[in-house]
Amino acid sequence: MEEKEIIERLENLENKLRFYQQLGAGFLVAAQKKPTDEGKLADELVGLKTEPETRPFQAEEWEKLIRRIRDCHFCPLFQGRTQAVPGEGNCQTKLMFIGEAPGRDEDWQGRPFVGRAGQLLTKIIEAMGFKRQDVYITNVVKCRPPENRTPRPDEVKACSPYLLRQIELINPRVIVSLGKIAAEFLLQTNKSMSDIRGHFGEFKGIPVMPTFHPAYLIRNEGNREIKRLVWEDMKKVMKLLESS
Repeated sequence: MEEKEIIERLENLENKLRFYQQLGAGFLVAAQKKPTDEGKLADELVGLKTEPETRPFQAEEWEKLIRRIRDCHFCPLFQGRTQAVPGEGNCQTKLMFIGEAPGRDEDWQGRPFVGRAGQLLTKIIEAMGFKRQDVYITNVVKCRPPENRTPRPDEVKACSPYLLRQIELINPRVIVSLGKIAAEFLLQTNKSMSDIRGHFGEFKGIPVMPTFHPAYLIRNEGNREIKRLVWEDMKKVMKLLESS
């Protein structure tokens, strides 16, 4: 295949991806044979070195990753899911939000943050001057834990290569971690959210702002101080994005 034809095909694929993003939908994927070698897949997912920021988006690699997430059987969570939830938004964005795991509504729809917590996150994103389709939203764990319980360490470990690969391909300028599970994974810390929120950490050279999960705000709906703290965190993110 000639180089010109390869470039044309990649451009067509990128145009399709942008179209699906504008619709606010997930990516259309085809069925794929189930992976049988977990170790080999994990190495393949995280093995690519980060290239300069000017690199072209690797659309084919992205679609391959989404297929693997949707077809994943690496941990027992797949047995109780309706569908896996890879993530949603602009996969060439400068701002990425990472939560804990899908809930009931997310499991039904195959989209992240679509329940009450998701509606609140959408309002936060819009208050920052973005739309949902401008950013990328995902979770550490891609399948719903039973009764929305906290993901176990073994589940986080099994699913982590997918998130690592997403971060690598998107290469955002800033990550916002939502809640304790995401902060612990990205920042490798056992400190409480009260201690770490509002202070930038770092994940492989990318600034990470840990803040409270939107579900925590809903559980403490009458506490205006928590809402104020989250907004202060987002203002720091906006300031960093403006200066970068």
